[in-house]
Amino acid sequence: MSVTERHNAGYFHQAMGARRFGRVNWLGLWTLAARETRRFLAVWQQTVGAPLVTAGLFLAVFSLALGPTRGPVMGVPFIAFLAPGILMMSVIQNAFANTASSIVGAKVMGNIVDTLMPPLSPLELVIGFLAGGVARGLLVAAVIVLGTGLALGLWPTNPLWLLMIVLTGSCLLGALGIAAGILSAKFDQIAAVTNFIVTPLSFLSGTFYTLEALPPLMGAISHANPIFYLIDGARYGYLGTSDSNPILGLAVTAGTTLALSALAWVWLRRGYRLKP
Repeated sequence: MSVTERHNAGYFHQAMGARRFGRVNWLGLWTLAARETRRFLAVWQQTVGAPLVTAGLFLAVFSLALGPTRGPVMGVPFIAFLAPGILMMSVIQNAFANTASSIVGAKVMGNIVDTLMPPLSPLELVIGFLAGGVARGLLVAAVIVLGTGLALGLWPTNPLWLLMIVLTGSCLLGALGIAAGILSAKFDQIAAVTNFIVTPLSFLSGTFYTLEALPPLMGAISHANPIFYLIDGARYGYLGTSDSNPILGLAVTAGTTLALSALAWVWLRRGYRLKP
């Protein structure tokens, strides 16, 4: 047996021992998280640069279309009102895309077994995939915050809260992406989830308007949308004002994240739609 083979065999038995005694396979978890992060960094123009351009286009189009005819919203200029929602919308869409595309891509190429074979528990798989989605969401948020700060002079008034809500949003949509990736067998199905679930929920979550502008029924429906609380939380982090109680919003989004993560854990544990 060569040195490499002995090393690999030693690592395998060590990792299997960790699973047997309930210890965390830190090396395997770190490797999966690093792979998920490097995967999107390899195409940073698409995964990081594109969201900045899209956010800039949204702000530019609304600024040119409405101009001075749109009065202040929540006591701030309309463009300042839009910026936090566009930031969070970009974060959650990218976090979802990262986890969903990773799993579906592995299934389409037939190498999902390379992820399932190593001695990683279902919980470690969930955390590893989420790490990539969170890293992408944080990087997108940082780029957009820097861009809006330099271009508009708009900086978060509660940066720690904004960081917390970005983390929560990345985890929530990252967990949804894992579940969608497990259910989907090809990229067309992921695109359907994006077009018919993620995008509508993002656009109908108060990104471009306040709840005061809605009829009572639509306002009640918006309160049932967890992404509304992410958008509203980001607005609180930026402007210090919001449509709803930010603590309630954090509780709702954290609970939704735990529920989706638990669902992903159950499906990974059972190998649902993953095993050939």
